[in-house]
Amino acid sequence: MEVSVRDNNVDQALRALKKKLQREGVFREMRLKEHFEKPSVRKAREKKEAISRQRKLARKKAQREGML
Repeated sequence: MEVSVRDNNVDQALRALKKKLQREGVFREMRLKEHFEKPSVRKAREKKEAISRQRKLARKKAQREGML
């Protein structure tokens, strides 16, 4: 991953880098790997996340169809 610094503006480059890392999911992955997670707990968490993703998509779809 690469971020260019323009006009010696390091703050702006740092913000861009953080945004890229956030999109890639690096911060989330680091937080999850701080401690060992039992396989059963991991499976339950992933299932819960999948359900919430599906509900979110359904809400967005319902909202779009309601507007049309």
